[in-house]
Amino acid sequence: MPAPSAPSAAASAPGPATGAGTKGAPLKAVDKDTTAGILFGIGAYGLWGLLPLYFFVLMPAGAVEIVANRVVWSLLFCALLITVTRSWGALARALRDRSVFGTLAVAALLIAVNWLTYTYGVTTGQAVEASLGYFINPLVSVLLGVFVLKEKLRPLQWAAVGIGFIAVGVLTYSYGKLPWIALTLALSFGLYGFVKKRVGPKVDAVTSLSVETLVLAPFAAATMIYLAAAGTATLTTQGPGHFWLLLSSGVITAVPLVFFGAAARRLPMTTIGLLQYAAPLLQFVLALLVFKEAMTVDRWIGFGVVWVALLVLTVDMLRTARKTSVARRRGKASVKSP
Repeated sequence: MPAPSAPSAAASAPGPATGAGTKGAPLKAVDKDTTAGILFGIGAYGLWGLLPLYFFVLMPAGAVEIVANRVVWSLLFCALLITVTRSWGALARALRDRSVFGTLAVAALLIAVNWLTYTYGVTTGQAVEASLGYFINPLVSVLLGVFVLKEKLRPLQWAAVGIGFIAVGVLTYSYGKLPWIALTLALSFGLYGFVKKRVGPKVDAVTSLSVETLVLAPFAAATMIYLAAAGTATLTTQGPGHFWLLLSSGVITAVPLVFFGAAARRLPMTTIGLLQYAAPLLQFVLALLVFKEAMTVDRWIGFGVVWVALLVLTVDMLRTARKTSVARRRGKASVKSP
């Protein structure tokens, strides 16, 4: 997310000046764009929340093979999308722009780390800890706002971060080690969202994803060839159903990422952070009810502390959004007054 401070949140949202002199038309356009962004965000996080079920049916494929297939088949799906939308020119411009390409190359590295870590967690019976990573992610994004964007946090944001550190301590005690899967997921995806937000205005979602997969594709293809040569690939050895399920990883990977890219371009990162709670909640429920992973009392306590932190953060977000909405209405009223 990173959650912006009040001034940056006002900059992200349509303020009183937005509709000045235009009878509120730009404000309506922004509101329509925001609605579309929220729908894209719900779609992305809902699909990600159900992703563990897909990994479960792909067994015995391991994390490395699954991620390699995701990248290669995503690239083919992106090529199809670009052809249908006639966006080859936009892709060429993105590849020629060193700033855009460099930023998206960093995003590609971050999402590769995220995919590998998450897939490893789910396929090795650690889906609960994987869900924890996405619960912690909003707190990591708040810290990114402090250390990267030099933002000043509101009191409730500081309280949420402090409670989050307590939760990590409780869970470290519970697991007997740092929950490295959760922390890696939170950090990698927090940075990924930050990078995508920075490059968002310059490229559309499909172009952005296409550049990312182009960066990763050579490594993914080499990995698939290596696994096949070593006799450990499952793509062609587990029957036609498994083959087509792995091939469909391109669509299953690309669609929520396209949705996320579209949401990141339209929404403040606070809103994105609020929407993302849906994904870890679904993952957590699946881990308990479908995968039957154990939850000890001290882990329940640790998760409970995390949820308290998120509740505090959510209250702060809603209060800030309400203040912004009031300021927007007052500004709109002042524009209409003679």
